[in-house]
Amino acid sequence: MTRVFGEVAALYDEIRPDYPAALTAALREYRGSPFRSIVDVGAGTGKGTAALLDLGAQIACVEPDLRMATVLAARFPQASVVNAAFEEWTPPPAGVDLVACGTAWHWLDPASRNRRAFDALAPGGVLAVFHHRFGYTDPAVSKALDEVLQAVDPRVAGRDAHFSFDDVRGSGLFEDVSEREWHSYPELSTAEYLRLMQTFSPFLRHTAAQQQATLTGLSEALARFGDRLTMDIWTLLTLGRRPR
Repeated sequence: MTRVFGEVAALYDEIRPDYPAALTAALREYRGSPFRSIVDVGAGTGKGTAALLDLGAQIACVEPDLRMATVLAARFPQASVVNAAFEEWTPPPAGVDLVACGTAWHWLDPASRNRRAFDALAPGGVLAVFHHRFGYTDPAVSKALDEVLQAVDPRVAGRDAHFSFDDVRGSGLFEDVSEREWHSYPELSTAEYLRLMQTFSPFLRHTAAQQQATLTGLSEALARFGDRLTMDIWTLLTLGRRPR
C-alpha cells in the first residue's frame, strides 16, 4: 500500500491540500534556532516539502514510490530526492536537525519508526509528524457521505486523530512532546470532492466496481446538498525533541 499512491501521483499533487503556513511557524518556534538540515520522510509529491522549504535549510526527501518521487523532483529541484523507503535510508553521520513526516507516519514500520527517527536526529534535533483529517462542517453531509462509504465497505474506519502524538510520546525516546492543530474550511464542488476521494488509500485498494459504486453513491448524496460542500480540514502536528 505504500506505493499505491503512485497510481494517481499527478492527481494527488493537484488535489490534495497544502499544509498551512502556521505549521512552518510552529516548527521555527519549537526549534528556537534555525534549521540547517532536514529529512522529509515519505515525502510523496512534496505537499509537506513545500512547507519545509520555507525553513531555509538543506532538505533530503525520502520517498519509496518512484512515480511520486518523479513528481516531487520536478516540483522541487532544490531538494535532494532519494527514491527509497525510510527503513532503507542511511542518515548522515552527524544526524539532521529535523526529521519531518507528513501523512506517512502510519505507513512506516511501527516497531522501528520512532527509533529510526531518533537515531537520524542530531542531539537537540526535532521530530515533526503531521497530517490532515478530512471532515465536513455540516453533520448532515457527513452522515450522508459516511453512509455511502460504509455501504460499499463496512471496514472503512479512520485511525484516532491523535495517533501520532500518542505513538511518539509512548516511545519514551523524545522529550517536550507536544501537539499543535489548525482548521481550514475549503468549499469544494462535487467534481472536486470526487477527485479528492480518488487519492485516498481505502478507495485505491478497492476493486474497480467498488470504486465506481463509491463515486456514484457520493455524487448522488451530494446532489441533495446542491453539489457543493464545505470541508473541515483538521491539521495536526506532533513535535518531539531528541535530548542533547
